[in-house]
Amino acid sequence: MPKYKPQHSRLLFIDREIAKGRYPNCSQLAGDYEVSAKTIQRDLDYMRYQLDAPIEYSAKHRGYYYTEPNYQLPAISVKESDLFAIYLAEKLLTQYEGTPLYDSLRSVFRKIEESLPAKTTVDLGQDHARFTVFPPSNTLIRPGIWEKVAEAIRLSRRIRVVYRTPGTEPAARDLDPYHGVRFEGDWYVVAHCHRRNDIRTFSLARMESVELLPTDFRIPTTFDFTRLSGSHFGVHWSDNEYQVKIHFNREVAGYIRERRWHPTQQIDEHPDGSVVLSLTVNHLLELKRWVLSWGEMAEVIAPRSFADEVKTTIDGMRGKYRSTPESA
Repeated sequence: MPKYKPQHSRLLFIDREIAKGRYPNCSQLAGDYEVSAKTIQRDLDYMRYQLDAPIEYSAKHRGYYYTEPNYQLPAISVKESDLFAIYLAEKLLTQYEGTPLYDSLRSVFRKIEESLPAKTTVDLGQDHARFTVFPPSNTLIRPGIWEKVAEAIRLSRRIRVVYRTPGTEPAARDLDPYHGVRFEGDWYVVAHCHRRNDIRTFSLARMESVELLPTDFRIPTTFDFTRLSGSHFGVHWSDNEYQVKIHFNREVAGYIRERRWHPTQQIDEHPDGSVVLSLTVNHLLELKRWVLSWGEMAEVIAPRSFADEVKTTIDGMRGKYRSTPESA
């Protein structure tokens, strides 16, 4: 059976032999690498015409040489724009700082940099000072929690967690973790909760402990994360669907127009410069928080039940800020 000899390995071999300055020819290279002379000739043509390698044939020495003595075949083919994209991607890693992923991904970027020959590097000069990434605030996850949950997802193993829901005492739950989600600085796991016998979303920051159980599980064929989360607004979802319309004043309409807030969104323009944002969502909790963040510039106009819910929240907030006599 012939040996499997990938082209990239041959190219690196040819590059090393030519760089030694001994003027190897096709026959010599083919014999040393145990392939045909035609294969070597095709590789030389590829290096010359596709990779722009400065290869010439010396009739005097009856072999090949580099016209640029210090030339080295790049270990990988990378354009300058690709390198700059890698540089920016590394800066974006700051949003994962404080998680186990951060150190691992930084290590990967270091290896990429080390694998690039000098010929393909790009001098960024002072450009690094002209790009800044402001990472979102991150929740605090107890040591070891993220690793155990990630392992359980990877191995399809059940976990027992002590979970702290805001306003209640911590309680043990057995979970089958189906899917991990990163959203606005927090890590979540979508899991089947055996306590509730339902698929729920759990924040890793609220887990006080995680125990990997010996029980394996299979994700049901009916579970489709894309379908489940398709009309979500935020990280929460349900089986309901709400047709929501929100009116935004002219002062902030430009901000609404310039961003895709939701896959189902539709924006209707009004003569006075205001807009109505329509979207279909399956959960209202985070949408309510978002609407409230716009203050008096936003008004829910449908459904009526959602508008009433927002009004109740605003009334409660107003009650906390009623004027009171100053303390003596």
